[in-house]
Amino acid sequence: MRVCHGRASRAALGLWAALSLAACAVGPNFSRPPTPHVEQFVNGAAPPTTLTAAGGTQTLRAGEPIRNDWWTLFACRAIDDAVDDALTGNATLAAAQATLRRSEHELRAGAGVFFPQIDAQFSASRQRYSPLRAGIDLPPSIFNLFTLSASISYALDIWGGQRRYVEALAAQTEAQRYAVQAAYLTLTTNVVNTVIARAAYRDEIVATEQIIALVAEQIAITNAQVSSGASAYAAVLTLENERATLQASLPALAQKEVQAGDLLALLAGQFPVEWRAQPVSLADISLPADLPQTVPSSLVRRRPDILQAEAALHAASANVGVATAAMFPDLTLSATGGYDNTAMHGLTDSKGQVWSIGASLTAPLFQGGTLWHQRKAALAAFDESNATYRQTVLAAFAQVADTLRALEHDAAALDAQTRAVDAAAEALRLLKVGYEAGTVGYLEILIADRQYHEARIAWLEASARRLQDTVALYAALGGGWGDAS
Repeated sequence: MRVCHGRASRAALGLWAALSLAACAVGPNFSRPPTPHVEQFVNGAAPPTTLTAAGGTQTLRAGEPIRNDWWTLFACRAIDDAVDDALTGNATLAAAQATLRRSEHELRAGAGVFFPQIDAQFSASRQRYSPLRAGIDLPPSIFNLFTLSASISYALDIWGGQRRYVEALAAQTEAQRYAVQAAYLTLTTNVVNTVIARAAYRDEIVATEQIIALVAEQIAITNAQVSSGASAYAAVLTLENERATLQASLPALAQKEVQAGDLLALLAGQFPVEWRAQPVSLADISLPADLPQTVPSSLVRRRPDILQAEAALHAASANVGVATAAMFPDLTLSATGGYDNTAMHGLTDSKGQVWSIGASLTAPLFQGGTLWHQRKAALAAFDESNATYRQTVLAAFAQVADTLRALEHDAAALDAQTRAVDAAAEALRLLKVGYEAGTVGYLEILIADRQYHEARIAWLEASARRLQDTVALYAALGGGWGDAS
């Protein structure tokens, strides 16, 4: 194929323009799925907007913006540093970003079908030609042949198959963009949750060690009572069993703390031996007081996983158009132009000028049902994507509902645990007063002190759950991915 000159080129472009204006795109035109017609997330009475517990009051505020750096609301330097390290070094996030760049380049490459395809060629050869091939009884000749040519072709997208193809590429790129945002949100959520869990493990280890020390004191006092005949030796064995049980729980807690640190190293893209986790306690983590409250209709426009499923649905819709257009004829315009000569110095001589212009029409007549069933497969893929989108929306609404109820129950549980800690502390105080007055034995004080520390451990666990469910709310509402690009 070679480039034609003047009039032939203008004729081809004119025909292309006329057909393009008259062209249509077969297949469905995509429209965004409607927003769900529900007015609240939870079943039954809506959760209270103010969640009060001794550990702090949280208020769900309508219109409260969801900050991109929502984790800073916990006011913890260890969380901020861990998130920064993860956003800088996480391999999964880097892979998602690389996949997005690949999709963007594939989209730009696919958009090349909208332009004429132009190529240039130069060739030089030495040939032996026999006139007998033309029916002439002459001796053969040997000559050189130099060719300089250019070609242009354009496939008229009459049925819109190419446009639907590029539309699908654009939708796939959009889906990958939201995949990056979902990876960003998942990463930051995992980091914050892991720091909270690690802090809870450390505090629980400290509290357990304090209880073990109290039990050791009880054992020493009980041994003295056994020696004096005031107690049976069975009481010592009971306390020894309790101490051994508490000591056996320490390695498991220590292992969980180590695993949390190793997970933070993994999320930061570092080897565990390179990771230096900051010491952190639950006391170092503040509970965000103001929480965002969004209407259900806005969730489908905020959560990256829903938007990713919507973009995948768009791509599936465009692929139906691609498969449909493949069942119709294709029209391609082409032209060539150039020079042939037997001598290099006369290559551009007008007597060696050659050109051609033409059009080709290709129509599928019999493909054994291939094109028909490919279109059916595209329609089934669209139905699959539609069901996946709906399932993603339902799962998102369920996650928000679960989180809102969890925060409500967390506040109630933490309030009850706080009362238990206060009651244990007051009982310990009164026993100490009685001990000073000589009406209470020291062993009773140790028992009350242990009960206080046990109540304290339960309070720590309730506090960690409330913090982690607060993290879950930000994730469920799709917050924090605005800076993913």
